[in-house]
Amino acid sequence: MAIIKPFRALRPQPQLAKQVASRPYDVLNSAEAKIEAQGNPSTFLHITKSEIDLPDTTDIHAQQVYEQAKSNLDAFMKREILFRESKECYYIYQLIMNGRKQTGLVCVSSIDDYENDVIRKHEFTRPEKEQDRINHIRISGAQTGNVFLAYRSNDSMDELIEKWKENKSPVYDFTADDDIQHSIWIVNDTAVCDQITGIFQREIPYTYIADGHHRAASAAKVRKALGAEAGPGADYFLTTLFPSSQLQIMDYNRVVKDLNGLSTAAFIQALENKFDVQLKGAEPVKPTALHEFGMYLEGNWYILRAKQDAYTDDPIGVLDVTVLQNHVLDAILNIRDPRTDTRVEFVGGIRGLGELEKKVNSGAFAAAFSLYPVTIDQLFDISDSGNVMPPKSTWFEPKLRDGLLTHLIGE
Repeated sequence: MAIIKPFRALRPQPQLAKQVASRPYDVLNSAEAKIEAQGNPSTFLHITKSEIDLPDTTDIHAQQVYEQAKSNLDAFMKREILFRESKECYYIYQLIMNGRKQTGLVCVSSIDDYENDVIRKHEFTRPEKEQDRINHIRISGAQTGNVFLAYRSNDSMDELIEKWKENKSPVYDFTADDDIQHSIWIVNDTAVCDQITGIFQREIPYTYIADGHHRAASAAKVRKALGAEAGPGADYFLTTLFPSSQLQIMDYNRVVKDLNGLSTAAFIQALENKFDVQLKGAEPVKPTALHEFGMYLEGNWYILRAKQDAYTDDPIGVLDVTVLQNHVLDAILNIRDPRTDTRVEFVGGIRGLGELEKKVNSGAFAAAFSLYPVTIDQLFDISDSGNVMPPKSTWFEPKLRDGLLTHLIGE
């Protein structure tokens, strides 16, 4: 069963919450972060993207970047932009995007659970991305990036969270520049905290990493590296847990730079081995069912419907990202490894189908493919089976903001 606990969050003064809250460190590059931080000395980007306070020529993985993050974090605490909670609490985090609510529980989860597969994974991690987070956590002494976990919906937890929201006022409640509303309630009643901990210990057998595999892996490796020097705080890592009923996975689409030397006619003919191909014209194709794809090529949209022999019923073989990879990217375009091949790029569904058209119309890409989103049940099935998804299979929105709740590991 899942082990979670409340924690003493490092968090901003209520009047500064909107200024402090920043987009996750891994959704914007250094140049974008620098622009976003202009005129805002309180943005958490000074900690998560601390290279913005160093010369532009600085290697973003240099030791001084992590030391700058530590220095900036210390300064934020000294200036009382951030302060430490006086007692261990849980936190309820609600996001509203386009009128749709999504509410999760912010806590710290057990690294033992991560290592023992009570926290289940569906993605491989890359050593260089792990090392970046290891350095950031170890030198700053803080887990600044939240790991997004999912669990199968539980009526007891749903009722408890909704009751607390109804009877209490949020400590933070603001709408960010992207029109997403962020609201956080503090659960500081010891009896209620014990009740939450107990529900997970008794009724939630597993949690699942939805987003944040590198942050989770890095937290575990920091504890191992610290060894006997690790304090109790290093046994846990910062997580936000969402019930499956509230989660929405968006499509994660693909664009390719060339057709591997094929003419348009020859490419479509090759597709017809595994797909029924239908020309639709100028109207963008957003797939409405599993095994249906949109394709944008030379100014036209097509619907591709996978034939029965293009997929299998196992947790990986049934995925549309697998079908596209096996029978289009690999078999026809010779894109064997989408993790390393520069001929393919990935476009999150939040950017819309217009972004696919824009990339192809620019001449930099030859074709684009829109996919039907992976479901949360598919994610659970793959994680339970011990398999991993193809890269860039899931895109979750809305994103949690960095800086609102941080976990210090040095205690």
